[in-house]
Amino acid sequence: MTFAALLLWLHVIGATVLLGTGAGIAFFMLMAHRTGDPKIIAHVAGTVVIADLVFTASAVVAQPITGAMLALEIGWPMDSGWILASLALYALTGLFWLPVVVIQVRMRDLARQAVRENSSLPADYYRLFHIWFACGFPAFGAVLGILWLMLSKPQFG
Repeated sequence: MTFAALLLWLHVIGATVLLGTGAGIAFFMLMAHRTGDPKIIAHVAGTVVIADLVFTASAVVAQPITGAMLALEIGWPMDSGWILASLALYALTGLFWLPVVVIQVRMRDLARQAVRENSSLPADYYRLFHIWFACGFPAFGAVLGILWLMLSKPQFG
């Protein structure tokens, strides 16, 4: 295996982890939320927070490193339109992902508090869920856009 092939493989693994973990987290949080059961939500949100920190955060760090190394190894100019567009979408994804991580932690904590107090979920939980849900669309769309750019490498201009 060449160094370029190894970098490409690592970069693709990172991209699939970002897409897969993001989709999985969204699905499981939505399904837990739909139950309305604080105990289920607390458990699932706890798992989601761990998954985001272990898998998503690792891929978030690895992607720009493997991408830059791959571009340099293959000889793609770093100022290529598709690379710059990918980086812009990557930044956009981060602008939505970082608040989502904080929101997930807060939703988990609110659900755990409701379990401890044997109460319903507070209004704050529902407000945060709606923000969390809304942030998912642009972030997920940006990741899909990045994948399209990586695969098609369109020429701009």
